[in-house]
Amino acid sequence: MSATSPARAFIVGAARSGSGKTSVAIGLMRAFARAGLVVRGAKAGPDYIDPGFHAAATGAAGVNLDSWAMPPDLLGHLAGAQARADVLVIESAMGLFDGVPAPPGRSGAAADLARAWGVPVLLVLDVSGQSQTVAAIARGFASHDAGVRIAGVVLNRVASDRHERLCRAAVEAIGLPVVGAVRRDPDMALPERHLGLVQAREHPALEAFIERMGAVMAGSIDLDAVLSLATPLDVAGDAAAALPPPGQRIALADDAAFAFVYPHVLAGWRRAGAEVVRFSPLADEAPDAGCDACWLPGGYPELHAGRLAAAGRFLSGLRAFAATRPVHGECGGFMVLGRAIEDAGGVTHPMAGLLGHVTSLAQRRMNLGYREARLIADAPIGPAGATVRGHEFHYARVTMPGDDAPLAGIADGEGRPLGPSGARRGHVTGTFFHAISRG
Repeated sequence: MSATSPARAFIVGAARSGSGKTSVAIGLMRAFARAGLVVRGAKAGPDYIDPGFHAAATGAAGVNLDSWAMPPDLLGHLAGAQARADVLVIESAMGLFDGVPAPPGRSGAAADLARAWGVPVLLVLDVSGQSQTVAAIARGFASHDAGVRIAGVVLNRVASDRHERLCRAAVEAIGLPVVGAVRRDPDMALPERHLGLVQAREHPALEAFIERMGAVMAGSIDLDAVLSLATPLDVAGDAAAALPPPGQRIALADDAAFAFVYPHVLAGWRRAGAEVVRFSPLADEAPDAGCDACWLPGGYPELHAGRLAAAGRFLSGLRAFAATRPVHGECGGFMVLGRAIEDAGGVTHPMAGLLGHVTSLAQRRMNLGYREARLIADAPIGPAGATVRGHEFHYARVTMPGDDAPLAGIADGEGRPLGPSGARRGHVTGTFFHAISRG
């Protein structure tokens, strides 16, 4: 079947993280694709890892739709572009209504998208350890916000035929259709590490796993019923708030240590006419000398710190590049730009030394949340004085701050000042926060 526009869209939501949203979402994406439909995926909120699974399930790049970090015009632009398909599956982050206190429609919750665009919600309820009580939870979701329509329910982690019968009858008695029931199966769990799921590119036998997810969901969920609940998503906007490309030819570190790049950021760079030239620090490759900017994304450099410390061509090439052209690092990239990384085992590995800080995973501390940054100086993410919205999520802590000048003053998602952040020296800049869009 050829793609149509706009796609029929629905949101896969749940009461909390760990309810099985990702398994249901990627399984439905693959099941619809196997049925001959053109399918696209999207993730509500800030998340690098799930869009990789969405891309593997659909064969097309995913996108993030973040109502806090992205102004409505950019949201509409990205959603409209992703809706050039037959089906658009939007996966919620955490619980459906989970966001930050913010003006209406700007909380970061998936419910903002449902309310703004009239997209129905397919509610995934983990029914392990309960039966008829599931109806009370479903009723709460259905009545919590009149602007958010719960269109159907998937019962997840069902233990038996009797368990399914009890749960199904209780939910249907309050007027909500149950469109599927997925049996409990520990083999369907996605592997995790300290920042969440293991990246799609690292998943063993990824294609076989996604095929199995597709088969399970096709056998457990009424696909025709789900499509009948979905509604066309006809939205538009503009990309004025997209991050500008940091150069005309951008050297992008890209491997298992540097993988956290938002699809919409790369798409925006290319739309603006920039070329992205990938290189692998883990393969001891240096940034292309023909590029005019270098970008080190976040990822898991702490898991590969020994290899990175031994990658002489990468480190010397990065230092030579930084002598004359901008280099920017986000989170893990920022860590590699510093003097050293102490891994979880307490071993210290020397890094690029282009900035003065030292970071540690042996002395862990979780840093999580939205960030609004006002840039103190010109940087690859924007000019001095500009406001950039993004988020921070890491367990590393700075054990030696160095003496570099800060890059930005930051506030949290509720506007509370958090002080100076990041570092800059010469052509080199870096931050622990990931930039999503202009403020």
